[in-house]
Amino acid sequence: MSASGREFARREWGPLFTTVRTALVTRRWRAVPMTIAAVCLTALFQLVQNQDWGYQPVQDIGSVRAEDPLWLALLRTPLSLFVPALDLPVWGALAQVLLVFGIAETCLGRARTLGIAYLATLAGTLYARVGIAIGPDSPLGLPASDARVVDTGPSAAVVGLAVYVCWRYGAFWTGGAVVAAMVVEVIVKPNLAGKEHLAAIAGVLVLMGVQAWRERGQEGVEPRPGTRSWKPPIRS
Repeated sequence: MSASGREFARREWGPLFTTVRTALVTRRWRAVPMTIAAVCLTALFQLVQNQDWGYQPVQDIGSVRAEDPLWLALLRTPLSLFVPALDLPVWGALAQVLLVFGIAETCLGRARTLGIAYLATLAGTLYARVGIAIGPDSPLGLPASDARVVDTGPSAAVVGLAVYVCWRYGAFWTGGAVVAAMVVEVIVKPNLAGKEHLAAIAGVLVLMGVQAWRERGQEGVEPRPGTRSWKPPIRS
């Protein structure tokens, strides 16, 4: 790698890498207990929902459709992000949760990671209802048939967490690449899942905007670890 490439990598991923590496070296698996629990819960849901006796119970507690009553969808949404989509390989969901949730937990802490994951998932869930109300004639709309599509899986939470962590740790090119990939996904395949990913990003962007505004009002205060202006020491 050239000197300019090394400098870019250090600037883009150095603070993030240092934070994650330090946490894993010093605390090992104790640094990511929530992530381990999330991976186990996702694997458990996958195992249960593929049994004759288990499919309906999993649907009853973690399956969301836009045609469901809103109160029921809101009740099921927290668990829905741990229920793998039946039409996708489960290893993909497990890998997403392990990697992105693990990085987020070490960088943001358990409470903030869960909060942002839920915000992103909720934004996607609510968008589905708005998109169907708008209708398929608008680029932001969805066909009425999407109201019956089962909406589960961690992808919206993963996308939202990835964008937020990149912003907090100055990996702006990486965060931009995630957003660009989701835009391309919608252009190539404008389905419910792709548009929900953009809705998840929009929800997180609003949160980022509010936090940036609050931090500008606190100028002069020493930055804390995990804030965008804070940079951990880079080891040579």
